[in-house]
Amino acid sequence: MDALNRSIDILRELIAFPTVSTDSNLDMIQHMAGLLEEAGARCELIAAPCGTKANLFATLGPERDGGILLSGHSDVVPVSDQEWTSDPFAMEERDGRLYGRGTCDMKGFIAATLALAPVFAARVKDRPLHFSFTYDEETGCLGAQHLSEVLKAKGLTPGVAIVGEPTEMRIIDGHKGCYEYTTRFSGLPGHGSLPDQGVNAVEYAVRYVNHLLGLKDALRSRAPAMSGFDPPWTTVNVGALTGGVAHNVIAPTAQVDWEMRPVQIEDATFVKDSLHRFCSEELLPRMRAIHPDASIETEVIGEVAGLEPADDNEARRIVSELTGANTSDLVSFGTEAGIFQALGMNVVVCGPGSIEQAHKADEYLAIDQLGQCVRMLERLAERL
Repeated sequence: MDALNRSIDILRELIAFPTVSTDSNLDMIQHMAGLLEEAGARCELIAAPCGTKANLFATLGPERDGGILLSGHSDVVPVSDQEWTSDPFAMEERDGRLYGRGTCDMKGFIAATLALAPVFAARVKDRPLHFSFTYDEETGCLGAQHLSEVLKAKGLTPGVAIVGEPTEMRIIDGHKGCYEYTTRFSGLPGHGSLPDQGVNAVEYAVRYVNHLLGLKDALRSRAPAMSGFDPPWTTVNVGALTGGVAHNVIAPTAQVDWEMRPVQIEDATFVKDSLHRFCSEELLPRMRAIHPDASIETEVIGEVAGLEPADDNEARRIVSELTGANTSDLVSFGTEAGIFQALGMNVVVCGPGSIEQAHKADEYLAIDQLGQCVRMLERLAERL
């Protein structure tokens, strides 16, 4: 069986594992470990603190620095409230496309690496080849941050990382950061007819969101002159605002889920400092004048560094040789690449499929895209 057909078969197996970020990924991780062990890889399952998830880190070749890391995340986003025309966890082939949750984001790349594992094993020599399959990328890159700590403790640093997020096989050597937060408001309930005797958490959450929207507009003018991102400025998104209990009850609690995508670290500092001043100097004094125990607390869901373009990037050189591409691009979406770069690796993002299909109903991966990925990995095997 050729590598493309083998990749499709493995992808069908991976899609059947419903590894939504809220659920366990252990069955899929163990399945992938089995495939890699059959190829001769040394596998380590790194349990998450919750005990229901794990990273998989595997190695072919010698145990030393300077290896090549193939990286993907095992989790997928939910399918609830999406109208699919087929079962999202039973891959279906139609018109040259492979449909299913996670086909492009990003189990297609993972399947291709697993299909090529026996070929890698037969050719690896002095330079090790690593596989990294993580948990909870979609909820703050928690698994990659955990893996980073483990690699530091081991004193092991691969030299090159290829992160197989969907880029239509374009070479991406820079992307924005992704900072996610949940801000919770605690007020004082009461009867809706007596608003001055309570602290309406929803009203203060709305004022907070209005301030965020003001910062969102202000960030446009802070875009670096030579920014290559689209859009070129740091963005802010309010994902959800929830709170309250009934029409006639002063809302005791509220919650705002929001994120920003910094193009420069100074913008993140600008936003956080402004919010801190707004809460401490305006919102909290008003709230606590009525109820001393009122509070505003922000939980950091994840602060994932961006991928900084580098003039000298071995990963870019290697993938350029493998794909024949002589240019690289920037993207606005985030990946685990910045975490690996912070460890000292040369990193690019390059994988099959388009981000336009990710997170949507009827997510798909074009078979010709998967074929391009397989050919890239076959050429990588020839270099080992």
